[in-house]
Amino acid sequence: MRRRDFVLLGGALVWPLAARASPEKRPLVAWLSGGTTEVARPFVASFLDGMRELGYVEGRDFDMAYRSAEGVLDRVPALAAEIVRLKPDIILAAAVSTAVPARKATSVIPIVCPALADAVHLGLVVSEARPGGNVTGIEPYVAGLPAKQMELVREVAPGAQRVGLLTNMRDPKAPPQAQELEAAAKVLEVTITAADVNRSEEIDDAMQVLASQHVDVVVVLQTTLLLSLGRRIAELAVAKKLPTIYGYREHVAAGGLISYGVDLRWCYHRSAYFVHKILHGTPPGNLPVEFPSKMLLSVNLKTAKALGVKISEAFVLRADEVIE
Repeated sequence: MRRRDFVLLGGALVWPLAARASPEKRPLVAWLSGGTTEVARPFVASFLDGMRELGYVEGRDFDMAYRSAEGVLDRVPALAAEIVRLKPDIILAAAVSTAVPARKATSVIPIVCPALADAVHLGLVVSEARPGGNVTGIEPYVAGLPAKQMELVREVAPGAQRVGLLTNMRDPKAPPQAQELEAAAKVLEVTITAADVNRSEEIDDAMQVLASQHVDVVVVLQTTLLLSLGRRIAELAVAKKLPTIYGYREHVAAGGLISYGVDLRWCYHRSAYFVHKILHGTPPGNLPVEFPSKMLLSVNLKTAKALGVKISEAFVLRADEVIE
């Protein structure tokens, strides 16, 4: 994706509309993100790569309007309303935390979300097979995944008795994950200590709470805010000697220890398919919600060394991605 200058609009950093090369009106896709521009950039690139593979080039075949709350989720409803006023052909809501405000802002404009979660319960779709309405997309949250992450606790710290949960319970994706992790902890007979973060400035105190409780390992939930705070979480985890397990490999790339979960880059790449179908006349309600089929195991050996955590050779060989 080519570099753009940023402008300040409504208290949030905004990417301006792509320059129109001709007076002919092209379809407009509006990107709505609650996370930071830095974290969103590779996901935007994955989406645009997917569009190019389908024959669409930004600025030639369609235009983009980018709006980002820069990690301040309270800004999202106003940005959603602003996007609706642009009258785009499609809204690409980067995560369920932006899909919900976007759906409240419009029941007419198609909404594609590459990171849906609990969509039926939230009223975004009637069912995954037949969404109905104006929302569809991909659900990267897979039932049973948190239990697998809890199993990794014993691989990282075989004698672990106390596990910390770094949560962000205002994100709709968080409560189901927390419930599964707590159930898995009971099976493993480990104690859970949770610290909740709903604003970026709360992260230092939350990590200090977990450190003061002498947790053996920290499991970080999959949410937009915590993903945006990935680098800071990794720095604090190393400083406080807290091994961390995540659901997104982006955390490991930012310095976290281990992740096991879906490849978000694939989700955003695949979202281009939904945009393509809608631009060709298929109603979003007729496009079934999809689920990723492959999980990624990632490990950062540099971080393991800094934490004094021994990662077995068998684990390294099993990993899909090893950062050294």
